[in-house]
Amino acid sequence: MNVNRKGHIRLTSHPEPGTASARFPIRWGAADPRERGPVIGTVSRPGDRNVIGAHGGAYSLYRALAVSAGALNPLVRSDFTNTHPVAAIGPYPQWAEPGKIVSLDPFGHMVTDLFGPEIAEGVDIRPSIAITKARLHLPEIQSAMAAGRLKADGDILKEKGEVAVTKIAIDPVWYLPGIAERFGTTEKNLRRTLFEETGGMYPELVTRPDMKVFLPPIGNITAYVMGEPARLADGKTRITCRVHDECNGSDVFGSDICTCRPYLIHGIEECVKEAQGGGCGLIVYNRKEGRALGEVTKFLVYNARKRQEGGDQAATYFERTECVAGVQDARFQQLMPDVIHWLGIRRIDRFISMSNMKFDALHESGIEIGERVPIPDDLIPDDASVEMEAKKAAGYYAPEGARDREALKEVVGRDLEKF
Repeated sequence: MNVNRKGHIRLTSHPEPGTASARFPIRWGAADPRERGPVIGTVSRPGDRNVIGAHGGAYSLYRALAVSAGALNPLVRSDFTNTHPVAAIGPYPQWAEPGKIVSLDPFGHMVTDLFGPEIAEGVDIRPSIAITKARLHLPEIQSAMAAGRLKADGDILKEKGEVAVTKIAIDPVWYLPGIAERFGTTEKNLRRTLFEETGGMYPELVTRPDMKVFLPPIGNITAYVMGEPARLADGKTRITCRVHDECNGSDVFGSDICTCRPYLIHGIEECVKEAQGGGCGLIVYNRKEGRALGEVTKFLVYNARKRQEGGDQAATYFERTECVAGVQDARFQQLMPDVIHWLGIRRIDRFISMSNMKFDALHESGIEIGERVPIPDDLIPDDASVEMEAKKAAGYYAPEGARDREALKEVVGRDLEKF
């Protein structure tokens, strides 16, 4: 809360325009991290703040609850001792190539080293990327071993079926001019739309054009690497990759109305094989539940599909989604390639996806794709057949290439400009 020159109370997390400190300006795209500057979303030292929003994305709201409940001192400073990454990532040329990375901070995992003196001084600089190691325990991988499709090697795949991975969590950091350019709009229009469509949650989006970086309250990205992460960028290592958008019902609880978990597991299995053969496997998991429309909308659509006359049908699959949500898909894969560029990747040899939207986003950003790998027919649940037919008809999923537009119109029964 601030009081302006006229004595009026202004409820905002920032000082008024023109009063902010320029101590830590951000020069997005600079190859030198010191020149680029740190991302500072502090709420306790307004003079140091150089971004809109708060650290932690959607979890910043839980932090607020913890503070309001008296469980957390808002002035407490994190002790980052021994939290440094377990694997080296970058820097890579893409980090400074114009327009390649606009939705994450490529130096987000290095800040405790890069800005150690400032952190020691008390500046509230926090990592937006964390890198650790883990083992995945998946019953389907054990089944693949029992069937002879996978064999333990003691390194990537352990004797009891655990998959050794390097695990990377990435919080979103949006460079607004770059986001606007990526989506073919103006920064001014993007700022105002973000402000209006969040119910005015962030007035600084329209009142602070001097702040170009936004920490949005959305889910993060997690990347799982099988093999040595540094080899992803050497240009010689074969890479198998699955880019997967969150589906809690299938991924976690095993719902059989879609192919999400089976395709994810298939991707992991193929990534394990690639790593065992001397390459690297990569799973990128995006928090974009229900095509970024959310689970409530997703379940409403399920009801609408199943209760319509004639039952669930491929021809009305996307129509029912649009009737409820107003749009068929809000994932907008244009931002997805950023994590691939952050890892230094320029070619994916085997892409475990038949999504044309994902393929186009990667291809248009300069990532070369070798083979596109479909999900095996025997992994598709019976109840997911409607989804698969609808996706094939609309060109979302094209194991044999998208059908011609007139044929698609006949199947889907509507204009295809939005497909």
